[in-house]
Amino acid sequence: MYKRPRFLTFAAAGAVICTAGFTPSVSQAAGGGDVVTKGSYAETHGLTADDIKNINALNERAMAVGQPDKPPTETPPSAGPPSRTPDSDDDRETPPAEPLDRMPDAYRAYGGRATTVVNNYIRKWQQVYSHRDGKKQQMTEEQREMLSYGCVGVTWVNSGLYPTNRLAFAAFDENKYKNDLTNTSPRPGETRAEFEGRIAKGSFDERKGFKRARDVASVMNKALENAHDEGTYISNLKADLTNKNDALLHEDSRSNFYSALRNTPSFRERDGGNYDPSKMKAVIYSKHFWSGQDQRGSSDKRKYGDAEAFRPDQGTGLVDMSRDRNIPRSPTSPGEGWVNFDYGWFGAQTEADADKTTWTHGDHYHAPNSDLGPMHVHESKFRNWSAGYADFDRGAYVITFIPKSWNTAPGKVEQGWP
Repeated sequence: MYKRPRFLTFAAAGAVICTAGFTPSVSQAAGGGDVVTKGSYAETHGLTADDIKNINALNERAMAVGQPDKPPTETPPSAGPPSRTPDSDDDRETPPAEPLDRMPDAYRAYGGRATTVVNNYIRKWQQVYSHRDGKKQQMTEEQREMLSYGCVGVTWVNSGLYPTNRLAFAAFDENKYKNDLTNTSPRPGETRAEFEGRIAKGSFDERKGFKRARDVASVMNKALENAHDEGTYISNLKADLTNKNDALLHEDSRSNFYSALRNTPSFRERDGGNYDPSKMKAVIYSKHFWSGQDQRGSSDKRKYGDAEAFRPDQGTGLVDMSRDRNIPRSPTSPGEGWVNFDYGWFGAQTEADADKTTWTHGDHYHAPNSDLGPMHVHESKFRNWSAGYADFDRGAYVITFIPKSWNTAPGKVEQGWP
């Protein structure tokens, strides 16, 4: 990798990739219409194909950590920091500890986004988000190790063990998709797969997907109240869904929707939920990723998107994420590279206006002694967060659970402190 100028370092692509885009152009953030993006992450931020290759390799390593459906190749984050072999090419470093009583500095704010160095985020986290049963906690070495992975590290340190991405929601306008396929034509030189992928991407509405996830999380949180066993929680959930005539009511009992709570590690932990639903709360994070992940499918779809992939159920809004393998978009020209995903933490903010919500994510893994440089943490408004790069054509809003005693999901986030 080349030594890039310092002004690019703070916005370099991330692994875990966590995009660090600037003020967005019109995009799916606005909902509806053709999606206009800022080009690829690499060309936006001056990254080489080798940069992206190294980033994606660490992304893959990160996502293998702690997954419940695979034997872990490394120690899960909740059980201790992952091991590193002496010849590892992982130049990621764990940020140093910060004194519990040290106040954070103000973030650098610009265009709907506020940015700070990872050390300063640790100070803010300790002051605002670290509370357990009302007491501030110093970020442990284990938590700082999680954080060092970048955007998914920000989600990890707030949610606990790596979320499974199973309870994901999105919104897709089927009528718009069909009408645009019928009433528009491919652009000059555009393949059929490229055309269909573009139309499909423009038919997703991230604002509506986010709203659906928030509405479902609200129903779940109501069902959790005074429910001291899972049976009562499920009964409460079904009663409210019946009153709302919500299609989720008809999900199979083994559905991710009904099993999400019991599959959350902190629900089972003695210092977490201890199998008491009333001690838990539903919170939200987001993931951006590429649709064309079928390695046995059409090469055009891997380049330009799979119009049929990762569409939500039209009734429930649920997205089947079982085929999400964190595979990036395939190169469309020689020397090209694309990053494979981006995570943003939302928590349980109560602001009704989506545009006033704040999404916390990182620009890249923490590598202060490499060309990539130190990790930075961003707080982005929704329009900025949901604005896409050409690297991604899907945005899912995911529900997970954390103990109520954790304050990693406050109702209001003061962007940029304060």
